[in-house]
Amino acid sequence: MTSTYRASSRTDPDRERELAAGLERARGQIAEACAAAGRSPADVRLIAVGKTFPAADAASVVRAGQTDLGENKAQELAPKAEALREQGLEPTWHFIGQLQRNKVRQVLASASWIHSVDRTSLVDAIARAAERPVNVCLQVDLGADPGRGGVSPDDLLPLAEHAAAQENLRVRGVMTVAPLDWDADRAFTLLAELSGKLRSVVPGATEISAGMSQDLSSAVAHGATMVRLGRTVFGAR
Repeated sequence: MTSTYRASSRTDPDRERELAAGLERARGQIAEACAAAGRSPADVRLIAVGKTFPAADAASVVRAGQTDLGENKAQELAPKAEALREQGLEPTWHFIGQLQRNKVRQVLASASWIHSVDRTSLVDAIARAAERPVNVCLQVDLGADPGRGGVSPDDLLPLAEHAAAQENLRVRGVMTVAPLDWDADRAFTLLAELSGKLRSVVPGATEISAGMSQDLSSAVAHGATMVRLGRTVFGAR
C-alpha cells in the first residue's frame, strides 16, 4: 500500500489544475450556502475527503491552500500522510470513517481529529493510545443504521461524559451522516438539537461535523461548522 502511494506521488499539471478548480468550486459552494443562511464562510471549515484518491492528489490540494484533509480508512491515511510528510506537507488530518480499536494507534500517528467516536470501548482505546490531546467528535446514528456506525441519540450524553473524563481526549462536538431515507433538513435539525444538549454537558463542544457534497446547503443552514466534501473537490470516484 505504501509503495502504491509513493509511486503515484508525482504531480500531473492538468490534474493539479483540475484539483485547484475543484477546491475553488467547493469554497464557492460553502460561500453560497453561508450567504443563504446568513453566516460567515469563515465559520465553516472545509475538510477535503480523499477516499480512494492517491497521495499525489492530496498533495496537490494542500499546495493549492487546503489545510484540512479527511480519510475514511486507516490503511489509506497512514501512507498518504507519510507521502505528504516526505514532501514537507503537514495538513491537519481528520479521520472520519468507522474506526476499529486495533487501528487506533495507526490513525493517531497522523490524525489530530477523529470524527467517528461512537462507543465507550473506542473512547478507552483512544485514551490509552493517545500521547497528545486528540480532538474527537461523537458520531450520532440518527436512523438506527448499525452499518454506518454512531451512538444512539439517547446514549450521546453518557458517552460524552465518559469521553470528557479522559485526560487526552478533547470532546469538540457531534458528527453524523444523514440517513439515506431521511430529508436532509430533518436530519440536520435533529443534529443541531443534539449539539445543544451536548454543550450542556461539555460546554466547549461546539463543532458540528455534517454535510457532504449532496447535502451541503442543508447542513450549513442548520449550523454545520465542518463539512466533508470529496466528490466536489476530487471528482467522481
